[in-house]
Amino acid sequence: MAEKSLDCRGLACPHPVVQTKEIIDRGGVEQLTVLVDNAAAQENVSRFLQRSGFEVQMEERAGTLAVIGRRGAGAAGEAGMACEIMPGQKILVLIGTDRLGTGDDTLGRKLLVNFVGTLKEMGRELWCLVLLNAGVKLAVAGSEVLENIRALAGEGVMVLVCGTCLDHFHLLEAKLVGETTNMLDIVSHMQLADKVIPLT
Repeated sequence: MAEKSLDCRGLACPHPVVQTKEIIDRGGVEQLTVLVDNAAAQENVSRFLQRSGFEVQMEERAGTLAVIGRRGAGAAGEAGMACEIMPGQKILVLIGTDRLGTGDDTLGRKLLVNFVGTLKEMGRELWCLVLLNAGVKLAVAGSEVLENIRALAGEGVMVLVCGTCLDHFHLLEAKLVGETTNMLDIVSHMQLADKVIPLT
């Protein structure tokens, strides 16, 4: 069995996932242990390994988080981002703020609430919603648009929430909707989208 290990402690997103992908892309890896030092990196690496056909387990070793991936029986081993585009769902909306526009913050928050509430009008063309920077606050407990985003996810819209941003705002445990993700995933989804609508 080809066993590999990778020390990604101290590395910021998306470097742990990028280095994990590079090792897997070389082929022949049956077991990979990735050492990280924060929960966001642990979740991102774990999710990437699972998408790549590995069975994953976590261990804590004296303050270090170890993500151990073992190739599953009969796994195809696809190391891609697993971005599935359904017909007619090719618009990606990227929200990097918790308010819309400048001039008055109270008005800006109201406008953003209205914007998110109106996204459903895009219908099946809305494929992916990406939340980063202050935009991750929309996916946590107490968000005025939490139920709107849950409804979009329930209709099949992919909701990606930046793990580094959640960690920065100490909101990793408060996220209630969406998939915690990393910059490599976000860039890959932007490449696959027919249209990207950014709000920053």
